[in-house]
Amino acid sequence: MRTINLDHVAASPVLPEVVDAMTLYLAEKYGNPSSIHSLGEEAEEALNEAREKVAALIGASPTEIVFTSCGTESNNFALKGVAHANRARGNHVITSGVEHFSIMHAVKALETQGVEVTRLPTDRHGIVDPADVERAVTQRTVLISVMHGNNEIGTIEPIEEIGKIARAHKVPFHSDAVATAGVIPVDVQALHVDLLSLAADSFYGPKGAGALYIRKGVRIAPLLDGGIQENGLRAGTENVPGIVGMGIAAGIALRELPSRMAHARRLRDRLIAELPKAVEEVEIVGHPTRRLPNNVSLTVKYVEGESMLLFLDMEGVKIASGSACISRSLKVSHVMLCMGIDAATAQGSLLITLGRDNTDRDIDDFLRILPPIVQRLRDMSPLYKKTGKTRAVS
Repeated sequence: MRTINLDHVAASPVLPEVVDAMTLYLAEKYGNPSSIHSLGEEAEEALNEAREKVAALIGASPTEIVFTSCGTESNNFALKGVAHANRARGNHVITSGVEHFSIMHAVKALETQGVEVTRLPTDRHGIVDPADVERAVTQRTVLISVMHGNNEIGTIEPIEEIGKIARAHKVPFHSDAVATAGVIPVDVQALHVDLLSLAADSFYGPKGAGALYIRKGVRIAPLLDGGIQENGLRAGTENVPGIVGMGIAAGIALRELPSRMAHARRLRDRLIAELPKAVEEVEIVGHPTRRLPNNVSLTVKYVEGESMLLFLDMEGVKIASGSACISRSLKVSHVMLCMGIDAATAQGSLLITLGRDNTDRDIDDFLRILPPIVQRLRDMSPLYKKTGKTRAVS
């Protein structure tokens, strides 16, 4: 059976060049960057090279890049670090209702410590209104955090406009760019962000390697106590092989970004055009134009997403239902609920995320495999039976 990976947001394959570079620093150049002998020096040099490549991917200075273990750590570092470092100034944080769980749970933790949190609504496409951000700012606001692109519905937020508002009020602005860095152009200067999270596995690098951009001059407290690694901001021995891999992947992503975007966009647009023809009562979710080039988020009425996912997996199609972080929890997507989609419809969500390895054959096969699965599940659905549209499936 042929495997069709349509779940690149959960995990993208690691590029061969990345594997080769990492293997060298696992087997031969195994030094600790904190050591002052030659093995340590070559490891430190490798970190510096990777830092330059990651910085170049987002238009930052290498000294503004702090390596972490993943996007979740970067998000927690940004929110908790800035909130704790600015307690004397205020205790108010602004975010949105469609953020990743690593933001949602981080602000919940801050609330238990006395931080006031404003969660902004979105429109039906998942867009945060910059005017809502400005209205929410108070003299006690110490951080605004709005994601760049939504990992679930693909909507790209008006980060540049929000960044200008934050800058005008002199409030630090963080954006979760795990779904966008290495996927679309990201420039921290143009976006007016002060902190930005990214992860290597979003652009064909290894899992377990991430980074947080921290603009020079931003006050932030370390999450980890220990050594002086990462300029004293992130204690613990650096994951040299992972960071090296992230650097290689970042360099390739920057070079290939135009071709990757064009390839994904063509396949995405084909799916968006043909899916409603293949399956009745399918709705594409997210903004129609302000959308990640590799994202097709949809709902299928009268069917549960988890059931479709399991049947598709039996046919070799790997796909997600909503966020990868909730696909095992059987919970309704908080993102779709925030957008005003009712719970029953949101239960029928599917998330397709395309990659550089996908082909038109993958799209052809998916469009062939999905309709009979949907019909089979609908014929077992009491909600669908009420519509009188059931038919026998051979």
